[in-house]
Amino acid sequence: MKYSSLKVMVMMCLIACLASCNAPADIEQQIDELYQKMPQEERIAQLRSMYMDELFNEQGQLDTAKCRELIPYGIGHFSQFCMQQPRDPNDLRNRAIAIQDWLMHNTPNGIPALLHEEVLSGVNTLGSAIYPQQIGQACSFNPELAELKTLQTSTTLRKMGGVFALSPMVDVCRTPSFNRLEESYGEDGYLSAVMGTAFVKGLQQGNLKTGVGACSKHYLGYGGGGDAEEKEMMEEILLPHETMIRLTGSVAVMPGYHDVHGIRCVANSEILQDILRDYVGFDGMVVSDYTAIDQIPNITDTIQKAAAAINNGNDVDFPFGANYQYLQEAIDKGLVKPEVLERAVKNVLRIKFRLGLFDQDAYLYSKEDIQLDTPEERQTAYDIASQSVVLLENNGVLPLKDVKNVLVTGPNANSIWAMCGDYTYPAMSYFWKMVMDVADRDNPHIVKLLEAMQSRKPEGVNVMYSRGCDWTEVVETKYGELGDARAWEKALLNRKVDSGEKADKAEALKMAKEADVIIAAVGENVMLCGENRDRQGLRLPGKQEQYVEELLKTGKPVVLVMFGGRAQVISGIAEKCAAIIQAWYPGEEGGNAVADILYGKVSPSAKLSVSYPNTEINEPICYNYSAEKDPRVAWPFGYGLSYTTFEYQNLQVNSEAQTSDDFVELTFQVKNTGAVKGDEIAQIYLSPTQESQKIRPIQLQGFARISLEPGQTKTVTTRLYVEQTGYYSHEGQRQWNIEPGTFIVKVGASSTDIRLQQQMELKGKTVTKPLRDHYFSESIVSQ
Repeated sequence: MKYSSLKVMVMMCLIACLASCNAPADIEQQIDELYQKMPQEERIAQLRSMYMDELFNEQGQLDTAKCRELIPYGIGHFSQFCMQQPRDPNDLRNRAIAIQDWLMHNTPNGIPALLHEEVLSGVNTLGSAIYPQQIGQACSFNPELAELKTLQTSTTLRKMGGVFALSPMVDVCRTPSFNRLEESYGEDGYLSAVMGTAFVKGLQQGNLKTGVGACSKHYLGYGGGGDAEEKEMMEEILLPHETMIRLTGSVAVMPGYHDVHGIRCVANSEILQDILRDYVGFDGMVVSDYTAIDQIPNITDTIQKAAAAINNGNDVDFPFGANYQYLQEAIDKGLVKPEVLERAVKNVLRIKFRLGLFDQDAYLYSKEDIQLDTPEERQTAYDIASQSVVLLENNGVLPLKDVKNVLVTGPNANSIWAMCGDYTYPAMSYFWKMVMDVADRDNPHIVKLLEAMQSRKPEGVNVMYSRGCDWTEVVETKYGELGDARAWEKALLNRKVDSGEKADKAEALKMAKEADVIIAAVGENVMLCGENRDRQGLRLPGKQEQYVEELLKTGKPVVLVMFGGRAQVISGIAEKCAAIIQAWYPGEEGGNAVADILYGKVSPSAKLSVSYPNTEINEPICYNYSAEKDPRVAWPFGYGLSYTTFEYQNLQVNSEAQTSDDFVELTFQVKNTGAVKGDEIAQIYLSPTQESQKIRPIQLQGFARISLEPGQTKTVTTRLYVEQTGYYSHEGQRQWNIEPGTFIVKVGASSTDIRLQQQMELKGKTVTKPLRDHYFSESIVSQ
């Protein structure tokens, strides 16, 4: 339909009028007025999405006839608009301009769409900066860098026309074998909440009219927490979602593919209404994961699936509204009440108002020339990577000194798949689009380990290379109908990555005999870990372990460098290696970061965000389940070595406080007692003194990253909020409780390496409140 110029002018005047008021009450009035003006078809369209490419012809021009045919009443959303085809960012921006202009001038109320994309490790588009995967970034314990990363990401995405992101993933993942663990911040609710909140803070920029709206996923308990006891669920699993919503105003929530209490999350009123809206106070929009509504079990009728989702709290149907296209039929049959539709539509409109889409000067895109992968972004990618690489073992071989011949070998030594985790553009293109040559496009340039070992080597070092072995000899990716249904195809899963190189083991072993030290780069790749991708176990894939054994038999020191999206079981060979590094998927600058650590240009500082197992574990584990060491864990949560040593001293804690106080102050000092500069991550834990106290045996409640020159001492001053000693209960009503009692404040280098501790007594009456006001301690580092 084509509207007259008069109607367009009236519509634009209405938008200008609506934009003149910014108070929440005024926005609600504007939403009400707009909703009343909308025909029913336009309302339902706000709850649906589609792929933007459907509306453009082969020449890249908007097909207005297609628009009139497919979206005469507009559309609420466009799905993953950046990654569908390899395109220049300015072309993507121009497409966004064309479609938004058409929507604003050719639909009943001219409502712009929310263009969304994945931004877990940068904008998911060709040429964009690729930052380290989240599981690695969590090991940096650096929320400031997490915020900087997403500030850069959102600035780029908003220029291209993107206003909404389906990130971050803040599942508290406690099952080591979970194939999507790489997207998470690990097993601890507190660390996940700190890092996730920093992610949202940077992404939304404190101003939704210029930032990008965030979405916390996969709500609630995906990755091993869906069947947790209520106390664990509410205190720990919910925590990242709760802080992102309450502290930074995250605009959306995405339910997971799993069940909570036997009910699929996308149609679960307990978690979407009772907990999310009534308890946490969320007033944003709930969006389905891709194809999740169609996967609701025990319902075969599409209309009834749509009704089940929207009636129980889900607002939007991604990726293309396959079920919500039947909402009018559901309403006509009495399956969905008009007020339910109204709730869902208004939740979407509310976010569009907050993002400034109705403003007269709405920032829908940038007109400037858009450059991706800027020097500033590459520097941030390097900084995060160098702080994400965990040194697990070192017998003194690292950093590499006084060596002449270094052999670099293994399947991940000369591959971008050692660097790129899931939800990066190369990984998404390779898996979903089956773009087999994506690794050869060099856009952006992804620094491989071999390249960096050669380009950053000290004078006089000879770097040799032979691949030696492949990731796997056969397809190890398991088929399973889990997650996004679009991946339930044998063609997608029944394949293995072709490195394009010959793996000549005899050649590599011959070189090994000539080497002073061997760098064995092993682990997973895009087809062995990630959404809808899994394998049989956590030991090294294929024959990699046997290959490492043969390298060890040469008698030369072997430095094992593991890449991948989760911990990998290496008991049996770990004890024989001279050093072990867990590099995760460290992004486009990962090769440089790992090489600089191997050569000693950077001292490793990362600490594990998971409990690293020494055996196959397919059930939840977490350091806070017990204060005693778990024999199944090789390296504990919070653990990581450095090239220097640190001494902790002079812990001072207020010995008494009142339950009604805001905080308790503590101070301690950390000294670099080694010979090189280094960063230490000092961790603050809280433990009970009595079994009757209703808190975990040990729980991270703060941390500080401290940079120290040799011999230097710095003081950490921390406000530990009294609410952090509390616990959740649900006896008639959900509430947070702060009880009198004696607690142990612990300061350590890991969850099992406690260097200082002191008791603290809370006195007074029990204090109860619906929700906490303070979630995180605050630390200041001074000379």
